[in-house]
Amino acid sequence: MANKIFKTLEEQIDILKDRGLKVNDEESAKSILFKENYFFLNGYRHLLADKNIKNRFLEGSTFDELYSIFKFDRQIRNIFFKNILIVENNMKSIISYQLSKKYGYREKEYLNPDNYTQDNLKIRQVNDLLSKIKRQVRVNGRNHSATLHYLDNYGYVPLWIMVKVLSFGIIAEFYTILKSGDRTAIANVYSISPETLADYLSILSNFRNLCAHEDILYDHRTQRVIPDCEYHEMLDIIVDEEGEYVYGKNDLFALVIILKKLLAKEEFSEMMFEIKYQIRVLDDMIDTVPLSTILNRLGFPDNWEKICEK
Repeated sequence: MANKIFKTLEEQIDILKDRGLKVNDEESAKSILFKENYFFLNGYRHLLADKNIKNRFLEGSTFDELYSIFKFDRQIRNIFFKNILIVENNMKSIISYQLSKKYGYREKEYLNPDNYTQDNLKIRQVNDLLSKIKRQVRVNGRNHSATLHYLDNYGYVPLWIMVKVLSFGIIAEFYTILKSGDRTAIANVYSISPETLADYLSILSNFRNLCAHEDILYDHRTQRVIPDCEYHEMLDIIVDEEGEYVYGKNDLFALVIILKKLLAKEEFSEMMFEIKYQIRVLDDMIDTVPLSTILNRLGFPDNWEKICEK
């Protein structure tokens, strides 16, 4: 197997040019590659790739277009990230309120295994997750001012404070081990089923981690899919040979649907306004491929803006 070897900025530029990418300002391109990393920038080449010739850009593709796609992904990643954080904070607050009201606010009360599902298939998961939560509080509790305050002054950390030190991934799993009545009460806040909310939280956790680590967002696909909903039908999204919707199931538009369901109306409207603006900016910068090609790669149907109407 051939080894990947270090390439200078000049050599990186030459590789891109040899593959058909037009570089109008080489000094500017080298500066961008130096700061942004060739590997990450090159990860966006697929939108400008010639499907008929391997490792070849479409005729007329430019470095400026490639960098514009990179910046677009960064901007929408930041937009989605801040809105996922809103849902994360809401969910932590709602869960902690529901459990504290019902079972108590001391750790020995809200971390009592008897207060969680008694499904025999989940008993081990319950015990493992509660142990993990206790360990996170023990390890991270003194790194946060709020938890440190309660530990030093009261000797315990109430649930509404404790959730601050838990990752969204743990919160998503935590929801799945709640008793049926608790899961239903929380899901009812959003007028969706507990099963749907569990799917949403798992997918949100996946996207959150991707955004936090600045991974490529635009063409990400999750393993889990969201259930069919009224927005798939309202947008008349096409189906494949197996009768499954082509868009809005495990792609970026699925994330839009989730946030439509879980954000407040004004929060969602503001998010979509910001996304529309970034799409317009990208459209002004790209000539080689039509905007519809880029949107479909995101998982957005051509009439994606209609989701704002309901």
